[in-house]
This record gives sequence, structure tokens and C-alpha cells, in this order.
Amino acid sequence: MTDCSRHNRPPYLMITALGLALVLAIVVSAGMGYLAITPLEVAQVIWAKVSGSPLPVDFDPTFGYVVWEVRLPRILTAALVGGSLAVAGVLFQAILLNPLADPYTLGVSSGAAFGASLALLINISFLSLYSVPLFAFAGAVATLFVVLALASVDGRLGTGTLILSGVIVAAILSAGIGFIKHLADEQVAVIIFWLMGSFAARTWSHVMLVCGAALAGLVIAFFFGRDLNIMALGQRSSDSLGVDTARTRKILLVAGSLVTATCVSVSGIIGFIGLITPHLMRFIVGPDNRKLIPVSFLAGAILLLAADTLTRAVLPSEVPIGVLTALIGGPFFCYIFRKKQLHALS
Repeated sequence: MTDCSRHNRPPYLMITALGLALVLAIVVSAGMGYLAITPLEVAQVIWAKVSGSPLPVDFDPTFGYVVWEVRLPRILTAALVGGSLAVAGVLFQAILLNPLADPYTLGVSSGAAFGASLALLINISFLSLYSVPLFAFAGAVATLFVVLALASVDGRLGTGTLILSGVIVAAILSAGIGFIKHLADEQVAVIIFWLMGSFAARTWSHVMLVCGAALAGLVIAFFFGRDLNIMALGQRSSDSLGVDTARTRKILLVAGSLVTATCVSVSGIIGFIGLITPHLMRFIVGPDNRKLIPVSFLAGAILLLAADTLTRAVLPSEVPIGVLTALIGGPFFCYIFRKKQLHALS
């Protein structure tokens, strides 16, 4: 089968398969841990909570508490963050026409982390759960505009220097975060653990927060899917075809930053999910963003959920999820970077 015929297939089968795989992964993951619970028992708990029906009389109530109150909030948060970061990666790569662009490599994650760390340091709580996300969003947007300004020459965006600009700004922010940790005293352990990425002790409030950002990002990204396809032809061509390139780029950059900031405020810095997932899915479904966006969301959710389950329930001791994704994504980033270099020389 040729690549063209594979890419021309309707995406519904792929979306259905990934959706079923995600549901299966959630059920299996919820049963894994120190207290082993069968998938059937997990399904019974979920059904009872969703439908309001009682559990069987002989059912262990501990299982219900562990599944619904402890494991499922963490699992769903991990899945939503993975899917959201994958969609943000699709947006940044499509807008900037750079295969190496994602929230992590552009420094947006570091900007969100700086804003969130600042909120933790000065103990901002006037907006309750939304205080840290608000500061994270401000940091992410500010970082994005600084990176774009550094990479722009005479009003034109230099995609070749985009990643370098992101690395420079991220290095500066890293120093700023280090200074915040120095000032944090008693809170430094919390900030350090949070910066390395973790889904420990997530609650249903965190699930709702990330779910709202994920849905908003998905709707906006899918709405502009056709425009993203046209923008891939270049600004002159897209403008002639009726796409307001400048306006669309600003809207999608802000949307991607909002999604990234929300994810970082909940889970800390988790890198490379937004880089790996779009590349893998683009190979399967092709470059059409209307297909790529939903399948990347589902694949990113499965990928990060699998990584979190590995560190939570399989490894002898829990490894920060950001460290694990960096160990996996780092070599992949090197491969993509090298491939891009060779393509430029050919």
C-alpha cells in the first residue's frame, strides 16, 4: 500500500481504534498499583459512580475509594495533559512550519513554569485553584512573544533560529527559576518536585481544569484546521486564498500557550510529548491537520498515560514523569534534528 492511499483513508477508523485503546488503557491503569484490582472491578466502580447505581453487596469498599478518589483523577489528568500537549505541538509545528517546534523546545513550558513557580513562591491564592494557571499563562505568553521577537528579522520569522531562540530564553528562565528556588526556603522541595513533573495527588478539580483547557484547545485547533493546511503553502499563498495569516497565527499561538500553561500549572514541566506525538501520527494519517489534531490528542493521551503508569505502578520507585519523558524524547529530538539537517543539505 502506498503512503498516499494510506493517508487518504478516512480518519474515523483510526480515531475509533485510538479511542478504544485509550479507554482500555484507563481501565487497566486504574487496576495497577500496590493494591491490584481487576479490570472488571474497575469497570464496576466506574459504572456505579457514573450511573448512580449501588455496587454489589460483597464488593470491597476500599476498591471503590482507591479507584475513584485516588487513581482515576491522576489517570485522567495524565491523559488530558498528554493529549493537550500533543495538540499544542501540532499547532506550533503547523504555525511556525518547523518540525522541531513544540511547547518544550520553544521555551513556552519554561515560561509557564517560571510564572507558576513565582505564584507558588509568593503564595498567590486569591483565585484559589486558578491562581497558579493564571500566572503560568502569563509566563507562557510572555515567553512566546520574546522567542518570536528574537527569531524575527525585519518582521519575518526566521524558523531556522526559532529553536535557538527558545533555548536561549529557556536558559534565562531556568536561571530565574533557580533564583526562585533559592528564595523559597521551606517550599523549595515542593517547587523542585513540581518542576520535574508529577501527577501525584491530583484531584477531580485538576481533572476539570485541564478538561476545560483541553476542550477549548481542541475546538479552536479543529476550527482552524483547514486554515492551517493552507498556511503550510506559505504566507503569500494563504493570503491570496483568503486566510488572514497574521490573525490566525496570533489566535492559535495564544490558544497553544493557554493549553500549555494549564498543563504545566497542573503537572509541572513535561517535555517532548508535543514533539513526538505529531510526528508519529503524521506518518500514519498524513499532514492534513483536520485528521492530525484529533488522532494526536488521543495518541498523546495514551503515550503520557502509559509513561505515568510505568513510573507509578511498574518501576520500583516513582520517577518524576518529566524526567522519564525527557529520557525518551531527547533521543527522538536528536533524530528529528539530524534528519532536518540532512534534508537541508540534500
